[in-house]
Order: sequence, then C-alpha cells, then structure tokens
Amino acid sequence: MIDLISKRYVKAILLKTSSNHLESIVKSLRTLNSLYKNDKFLFIILSKNLESNKKVDFILSTVDNLEESIKNLIKLLGKKNRLEIIPTIFKELTSQLSVLNNNYVGSIHSNSKLNSDSIKLIESKFSKKFNINLSLTQNKSDYDGIKVDISGLDVEVSFSKVRLKNQIINDILKSI
Repeated sequence: MIDLISKRYVKAILLKTSSNHLESIVKSLRTLNSLYKNDKFLFIILSKNLESNKKVDFILSTVDNLEESIKNLIKLLGKKNRLEIIPTIFKELTSQLSVLNNNYVGSIHSNSKLNSDSIKLIESKFSKKFNINLSLTQNKSDYDGIKVDISGLDVEVSFSKVRLKNQIINDILKSI
C-alpha cells in the first residue's frame, strides 16, 4: 500500500521537474533518508502523540539547506499523515533517476573479498550485457559463492558452491 501511495507522489514529482532538478531533489532526499535509519528519529516520526505540524517542524529543523520543493513535499506529507513514506519515495525516485540517466548501482555479495580488477571486469560485462553504466560495490556476507544484485533493473545473478555441488551429484547419479 505504501508503494502505491509513494508512486503517486513520485509520478507528480517527475511530471513537474526536469532531470537536472531531479538530481538535486534526490540528493536532498538522500539526507532525509539517512535520518530514517535512526531509531530515535523514527520513534518521533511514527509517534501518535505528536501533532503532524510538530513532526514537520522537527524534520525541517534537522536538515539544513533543503530545497523549497522538498520542504513543500514534507509539509504536504505531514498534512496527509504520510511522513513515513519518505524513504520509499527516495528509493523510487532514485530508481527513476537511474532509468533516466542509464546509470545503475549494484552490489556483489560474497564471503570472500574480490580484488578491484575482478569487480571492474564484472561491471564491464554487465554494462555491456544490459547496455547500461554500472558501478558495483562489494558487501561481505555469509553467502557461499558470488551474488550480483542490480536493484534498479531487478536483476540478480548468483553462483553458489552448494548449488554447483548438488548439480554435479545429480549428474553423476543420473549417469549411473
């Protein structure tokens, strides 16, 4: 439900802004989005005891140099009691900006560290395959293999050692 509501706001923002202005809006929303990762901040925003206008004032006081359009968006969301959807709006706007600029950000998940040459090779292969500009970051995880996730394209490619081992076992059993 939150996704549908935020997509309406994103659609309105996209209709009224140019691509250059959209980048500055996303930059401002990135700052706001980082605040939503703080538990104390979230507690205040989600509190039923505070009035909406006080929440709006609180948000506006925490971030310096916000654009007027972002201030108006926060005020509108405050009137509609929808301040909790700002991270969803940010995520959707970032995705739309990626589509407009053909620039995507992805991540590599692996339990071992890849060198920068390997990451650049993976970036270039995926960039060529999907005809995009891609930049990848590595996240160390407990995944036994390599998984590449490009969120803006909804693409996930993985190579798992366990899966490969199971396929080899199945092939051997089939041949017997």
